[in-house]
Amino acid sequence: MAATTCKHGDLLYCLFQKQQDILMWKKWRRTKQLEFCIVTEMIRTSHLVHKGMVNICHGLYPEPAVLNDMTFGNKIALLSGDYLLANSCMELAALRNQDLVELMSSAVRDLAEGEFVGRRDQQNNPLPSPQGVSDATEDWTLRNVLSAGSLLGKSCQGTLKLAGHGTELQEQGYKFGKHLALAWQACLDLEPFIAGSQYASGSMFNLTSAPVLFHLEHDPSLFTEIDKGVESVQNVDYDKVHSIVSKGPGISQTKQLQKEHSQKAMEVLQVFRESDARTALSNIIVAMGDL
Repeated sequence: MAATTCKHGDLLYCLFQKQQDILMWKKWRRTKQLEFCIVTEMIRTSHLVHKGMVNICHGLYPEPAVLNDMTFGNKIALLSGDYLLANSCMELAALRNQDLVELMSSAVRDLAEGEFVGRRDQQNNPLPSPQGVSDATEDWTLRNVLSAGSLLGKSCQGTLKLAGHGTELQEQGYKFGKHLALAWQACLDLEPFIAGSQYASGSMFNLTSAPVLFHLEHDPSLFTEIDKGVESVQNVDYDKVHSIVSKGPGISQTKQLQKEHSQKAMEVLQVFRESDARTALSNIIVAMGDL
């Protein structure tokens, strides 16, 4: 059961575990690594469940039946997310490694902090920072390190800590996970704007994605449309924003951003010993550039 729990994003983490630990043949060490993998996945899933909660503003749901359903849904999301987070804390404590507990606690803190960066609408959906507040690359990096890069990076760092490796190698593990997460996020941000994507005209996409932020830096006039989403991002004309961004320099800049983080992840990966798992991780990084 433990092995099958490592899926989706944690496939990368499991491969990283396999390629770095020369002592993985010991059964007790392998068990601890798999338990730590489960902890990471539960933390990530609990965060996603909590994000699904709806801010029930006064008058948003005038129909009593609808209001009751939404309230019940919020309770289920809150309890489910708390249950997963509580279990992850118990599993983490069972590993009996105080440094690891502190490390992963900081990752949970970063996930929470990421939900308060920049402007938000009433449902806490992110909006680009006002013009002139921050550089587009810095803004995008801060948001995505907190919301994704920190967890994957500190998970890779934690598995090196569990394996008994030194501080220097642990830091390399963090850098690998962080840059890999940022490279993948750049790929996801590009998806609605590339030819052959499944994007449907007028459908919603992330207004703080790299292509949008880069375009706003190039052409601040787009803020006129973006600012319509201050109350709700649903008020934004996504078809218009998509059309404008698709013709601007944001696409090429995002591709370059993805390439830079992929290269950095690949450079860090060369620090670790050669193995089939390292080759698999390298192939994943290369494949991202072909998307």
